[in-house]
Amino acid sequence: MAHWLLKSEPDVFSWDDLVKRGAKGEPWTGIRNHTAKLNMMKMKKGDRGFFYHSNIGKEIVGICEVVREAYPDPTAKAGEPWVCVDVKAVEALKKPVTLAAIKAEPRLAEIQVLKQSRLSLPAITDAEWKLVCKMGGH
Repeated sequence: MAHWLLKSEPDVFSWDDLVKRGAKGEPWTGIRNHTAKLNMMKMKKGDRGFFYHSNIGKEIVGICEVVREAYPDPTAKAGEPWVCVDVKAVEALKKPVTLAAIKAEPRLAEIQVLKQSRLSLPAITDAEWKLVCKMGGH
């Protein structure tokens, strides 16, 4: 199983919005970055991801799961190569993990959310996954 970090601006689409979608989940549309697109194409059903509130809050608030693998993004213009996946909420972290806490943890110095801060869908290593889960009380 691979791990990911999915960024969303909470005033546009929040963790609570994903929770409300239930088991059917939500299409993760609108990604317009080639590296993020390639990551999305690697996502497999059952992969887990952190749900990160960007801009407002700047914190990991929950764990989501891929429920449908990459398919053409319905929000893309005809002929554009963009894809999306569907994700559902699994569980909220007991304690949100802030960007400040991630920056303060030396073992997370190489995490892509810090190294490629503009990337909307970075991969997370197994070691990073375990550490952030622990930091979040999971």
